[in-house]
Amino acid sequence: MQTDLLKTVVIVGGGTAGWMTAAALATTMKGRYDIRLVESDEIGIVGVGEATIPMIQLFNKIVGIDEAEFIKATQGSFKLGIEFVNWGRVGDRYMHGFGKIGQDLWTVRFDQYWQKMRALGRAQPLEQYCITRMASRQNKFLPPQPQLPNSPLGDIAYAYHFDASLYARFLRGLAESRGVRRFEGRIDSVSQRPTDGHVDAVVLAGGQRVEGDLFIDCSGFRGLLIEQALQTGYEDWTHWLPCDRALAVPCESAPTLTPYTRSTAHRAGWQWRIPLQHRTGNGHVYCSQFTTDDEAAAALLANLDGKPLADPRPIRFTTGMRRQAWNKNVVAIGLASGFMEPLESTSIHLIQSSIQRLIDYFPDRGFNPVDVAEYNRQSRFEYERIRDFIILHYKLNQRDDSPFWKACAEMPIPDSLAHKIELFRTHGRMVRIDNELFTEFSWLQVFEGQNLVPERYHPLVDLQPEDAIAEYLEGVREVIAKCVEVMPDHQAYIDKHCRASRL
Repeated sequence: MQTDLLKTVVIVGGGTAGWMTAAALATTMKGRYDIRLVESDEIGIVGVGEATIPMIQLFNKIVGIDEAEFIKATQGSFKLGIEFVNWGRVGDRYMHGFGKIGQDLWTVRFDQYWQKMRALGRAQPLEQYCITRMASRQNKFLPPQPQLPNSPLGDIAYAYHFDASLYARFLRGLAESRGVRRFEGRIDSVSQRPTDGHVDAVVLAGGQRVEGDLFIDCSGFRGLLIEQALQTGYEDWTHWLPCDRALAVPCESAPTLTPYTRSTAHRAGWQWRIPLQHRTGNGHVYCSQFTTDDEAAAALLANLDGKPLADPRPIRFTTGMRRQAWNKNVVAIGLASGFMEPLESTSIHLIQSSIQRLIDYFPDRGFNPVDVAEYNRQSRFEYERIRDFIILHYKLNQRDDSPFWKACAEMPIPDSLAHKIELFRTHGRMVRIDNELFTEFSWLQVFEGQNLVPERYHPLVDLQPEDAIAEYLEGVREVIAKCVEVMPDHQAYIDKHCRASRL
């Protein structure tokens, strides 16, 4: 058996997507491939992906990043979940916390017993059975303690907030130290082989050709290779996710450094709040059919922690995905492959999972169409399942204060999402298909947080006496409360282990 190996990989575009890809490939391929990255200092990056989900820890571990060093370099903080404000009804608040809810003991899942006891008035709010949610409420943080495997303290799921531009800079240093070569310059044209249309080089404005065998398009919304050169096509999901614009602005930090992201629903969209050590990142995602740019900017600036540190920066987008993330010898990663609004902080995860999928199906010169098709199938599945979870937040609202929210509540939804909602509505059942990103715990928290109460609970719950269930629930609640008591303050933990220098 012989394999006709590729020799040169060209990454088009820097930013978070480009340098994550460069760092991962340089680490994985151990100098056996010539990895080149082309970017221009003249072209800005979107850079709104400052909040992450727990899988980012795995990426950092694979590329050999020390957590404390990384937090210091990116002015980062820790994240235990996302708080949602005004998403069910105006005034509602709930947390989507990372990790587990409760502790399984008998035949069916914990939440089924909780559903019965809540209906009987014998259960506490759902958040009291989740350590990350209770720690968030008290601004506490502690990473998991492996020496306590049977305690909630041994199973704390967390992620990060960080400055995306500083993260890209950090990864650039790592990638270049492992042999990645950076080419500075604006791409003037794309050269394709006449025989099969594969890209064979990008040509810089000064005439320099950067040749390669495999090209990775990290050029952002433009899709310089995947769309402009190969005309792959784009699938528009605006009919399900109607927000099409955003304004981003940093502001001075709040007095308390909270260990969670916040998403606050406004009249025609929502506002993110991401606390870093040196500032707070903010943005307003909105639908231009229901509000003006000036109104959106006013809503954003009226809801900041402190003085804005810049003028709001506009971003326009169309939610959706490329019809193929891999076309010929071009693989699109990051915004070049599609856009999902950052409601559940999935942007950087989608970069990470695309990189891992590329490594899993890394080609030789034959570019086997079966491998390419499987890569595209998995990409589509991941995008569509994340899409459904984000649509869920809009669909389940009960707001009657604006036309935007009424339209979201009334809109048709994908059959795949309708099926999940009906499973929960009838018996509180949830199913995770093919290891999709969001677990049953995530779906439960949005269902419950936005006031969808099942009509019935699982019949096997009644096999246990009510008093036994009540004692079981109370035991879980008490253990979590005691664990949170011993956790340090989020700011105190950072000050001790990874405090960054002021910029």
